[in-house]
Amino acid sequence: QVQLVESGGGLVQAGGSLRLSCAASGRTFSTYAMGWFRQPPGKEREFVAAISMSGSLTYYTDSLKGRFTISRDNAKNTVYLQMNSLKPEDTAIYFCARLATNWGRKASRDFDSWGQGTQVTVSS
Repeated sequence: QVQLVESGGGLVQAGGSLRLSCAASGRTFSTYAMGWFRQPPGKEREFVAAISMSGSLTYYTDSLKGRFTISRDNAKNTVYLQMNSLKPEDTAIYFCARLATNWGRKASRDFDSWGQGTQVTVSS
Protein backbone atom coordinates (compact mmCIF):
# COMPACT_ATOMS: atom_id res chain seq x y z
CA GLN A 1 0.00 0.00 0.00
CA VAL A 2 1.02 3.62 -0.35
CA GLN A 3 3.61 4.84 2.12
CA LEU A 4 3.26 8.32 3.59
CA VAL A 5 6.12 9.94 5.45
CA GLU A 6 5.70 13.24 7.27
CA SER A 7 8.55 15.59 8.02
CA GLY A 8 9.17 19.17 9.04
CA GLY A 9 7.92 19.07 12.58
CA GLY A 10 9.86 20.37 15.51
CA LEU A 11 9.94 22.84 18.35
CA VAL A 12 8.87 26.39 17.67
CA GLN A 13 7.93 29.35 19.82
CA ALA A 14 4.44 30.79 19.77
CA GLY A 15 3.95 33.03 16.79
CA GLY A 16 6.40 31.11 14.67
CA SER A 17 5.86 29.10 11.53
CA LEU A 18 6.53 25.61 10.26
CA ARG A 19 5.94 23.85 6.99
CA LEU A 20 5.18 20.18 7.16
CA SER A 21 5.76 17.86 4.24
CA CYS A 22 4.21 14.51 3.46
CA ALA A 23 5.98 12.43 0.86
CA ALA A 24 4.01 9.64 -0.78
CA SER A 25 5.37 6.59 -2.51
CA GLY A 26 3.99 5.27 -5.76
CA ARG A 27 2.82 6.93 -8.94
CA THR A 28 -0.89 7.35 -8.22
CA PHE A 29 -0.54 10.22 -5.78
CA SER A 30 -2.33 12.68 -8.04
CA THR A 31 -5.44 10.49 -8.20
CA TYR A 32 -6.25 10.97 -4.52
CA ALA A 33 -7.30 13.85 -2.40
CA MET A 34 -5.12 14.23 0.68
CA GLY A 35 -5.59 15.55 4.15
CA TRP A 36 -3.86 16.53 7.35
CA PHE A 37 -4.97 15.55 10.82
CA ARG A 38 -3.48 16.19 14.20
CA GLN A 39 -3.61 14.58 17.61
CA PRO A 40 -2.89 16.84 20.59
CA PRO A 41 -1.56 15.23 23.78
CA GLY A 42 -4.31 13.32 25.53
CA LYS A 43 -6.87 14.06 22.84
CA GLU A 44 -8.37 12.31 19.86
CA ARG A 45 -7.21 12.80 16.32
CA GLU A 46 -8.86 15.76 14.65
CA PHE A 47 -9.21 16.98 11.10
CA VAL A 48 -7.05 19.89 9.99
CA ALA A 49 -7.28 20.35 6.23
CA ALA A 50 -7.80 18.56 2.95
CA ILE A 51 -6.86 19.17 -0.66
CA SER A 52 -8.36 17.76 -3.83
CA MET A 53 -6.53 15.64 -6.39
CA SER A 54 -5.40 18.56 -8.49
CA GLY A 55 -5.06 20.97 -5.60
CA SER A 56 -7.82 23.20 -6.90
CA LEU A 57 -10.04 22.67 -3.87
CA THR A 58 -9.14 22.97 -0.21
CA TYR A 59 -11.07 22.64 3.00
CA TYR A 60 -10.09 23.67 6.52
CA THR A 61 -11.33 23.36 10.02
CA ASP A 62 -12.88 26.74 10.78
CA SER A 63 -10.68 27.38 13.79
CA LEU A 64 -7.53 26.98 11.71
CA LYS A 65 -8.64 28.78 8.58
CA GLY A 66 -6.37 31.73 7.91
CA ARG A 67 -3.38 30.36 9.78
CA PHE A 68 -2.87 27.01 8.05
CA THR A 69 -2.54 26.41 4.33
CA ILE A 70 -2.55 23.04 2.61
CA SER A 71 -0.94 22.59 -0.79
CA ARG A 72 0.45 19.84 -2.95
CA ASP A 73 3.02 19.24 -5.63
CA ASN A 74 1.94 16.20 -7.60
CA ALA A 75 5.19 16.13 -9.55
CA LYS A 76 6.97 15.55 -6.24
CA ASN A 77 4.31 13.30 -4.71
CA THR A 78 4.19 15.66 -1.77
CA VAL A 79 1.52 17.47 0.20
CA TYR A 80 2.38 20.38 2.47
CA LEU A 81 0.91 22.11 5.46
CA GLN A 82 2.09 25.64 6.05
CA MET A 83 1.44 26.64 9.64
CA ASN A 84 1.71 30.28 10.64
CA SER A 85 1.12 32.16 13.88
CA LEU A 86 1.48 28.96 15.81
CA LYS A 87 -0.05 28.69 19.24
CA PRO A 88 0.69 26.32 22.11
CA GLU A 89 -2.64 24.61 21.46
CA ASP A 90 -1.32 23.63 18.03
CA THR A 91 1.05 21.23 19.76
CA ALA A 92 0.25 17.79 18.40
CA ILE A 93 1.40 14.94 16.27
CA TYR A 94 0.47 15.83 12.71
CA PHE A 95 -0.52 13.10 10.26
CA CYS A 96 -1.11 13.14 6.56
CA ALA A 97 -3.59 10.74 5.02
CA ARG A 98 -5.11 9.69 1.71
CA LEU A 99 -8.80 10.23 1.10
CA ALA A 100 -10.37 6.99 -0.05
CA THR A 101 -13.98 8.05 -0.55
CA ASN A 102 -15.04 11.36 -2.03
CA TRP A 103 -14.49 15.04 -1.50
CA GLY A 104 -17.71 15.46 0.43
CA ARG A 105 -16.56 13.12 3.20
CA LYS A 106 -13.58 14.05 5.38
CA ALA A 107 -13.92 12.09 8.57
CA SER A 108 -11.03 9.94 9.76
CA ARG A 109 -12.84 6.83 8.53
CA ASP A 110 -12.84 8.23 5.01
CA PHE A 111 -9.04 8.12 4.79
CA ASP A 112 -7.45 4.77 4.01
CA SER A 113 -3.72 5.36 4.38
CA TRP A 114 -1.85 7.23 7.09
CA GLY A 115 1.66 8.36 7.79
CA GLN A 116 3.38 7.84 11.12
CA GLY A 117 3.14 11.49 12.03
CA THR A 118 5.53 14.30 12.84
CA GLN A 119 5.66 16.05 16.19
CA VAL A 120 4.96 19.76 16.39
CA THR A 121 5.60 21.43 19.72
CA VAL A 122 4.79 25.09 20.24
CA SER A 123 6.18 26.73 23.35
CA SER A 124 4.81 29.81 25.09
